[in-house]
Amino acid sequence: MYDKSKNYYSQIIKSEIEELSSDISELEQITKPIPLDSAYGRISRMDAINQKSRNEALLSDARVRMQNLKRVLVNIEGGEYGVCSVCGNEISKERLEFVPETDRCNLHTNQ
Repeated sequence: MYDKSKNYYSQIIKSEIEELSSDISELEQITKPIPLDSAYGRISRMDAINQKSRNEALLSDARVRMQNLKRVLVNIEGGEYGVCSVCGNEISKERLEFVPETDRCNLHTNQ
């Protein structure tokens, strides 16, 4: 990968990391435990617990994506970025822009 491309993708990934950091902070705030003595009615409390579960799943996914983005940022400098981990072919520019943390080409996305 050319240095110009490395810088371009590094900027995309750093931007994604920054945005994701903000999302993670918000999700951490709204997934705090719901106190038993809170002023929820029985139905409202169940809704709050369900919403908390969904937010915890989003938080988990966000943390995994953050880890992948940080890994990819290191791979850019190592020259491994943009190469399919399965077949060794170059990953398309469009795919890298849409899913910058990917390590597989379009042919191997379901494996």
